[in-house]
Amino acid sequence: MAGQSFRLANEVRYIQRRAAAGDSRIVTVAQLVLFSTQTGDAWLLDPADRLATRLARGGESESIHIEETDTTFAVGWAFVYSDRETGATTTILGYPTEKLSLVA
Repeated sequence: MAGQSFRLANEVRYIQRRAAAGDSRIVTVAQLVLFSTQTGDAWLLDPADRLATRLARGGESESIHIEETDTTFAVGWAFVYSDRETGATTTILGYPTEKLSLVA
């Protein structure tokens, strides 16, 4: 990304707008992949670290925590748990997913 002006938050807003418009798009930035679908969903993926967070659902933007400086960024990845017996899914924000992925 050297020499390029880049803000992850801008890319997230762009892909959320594309999702709201029902427009399928894929954007790649370094190791990250952002995509929107015709059904109004959008996601941010970090395939290398096996992380994902939803950016939009049915055309409605989801909130996402991003901290950025001129040289770094951090994403508040969500921790999602699905119970196989009940089918219930729980999403928990604020867990230290970056530290948890190091031990996995």
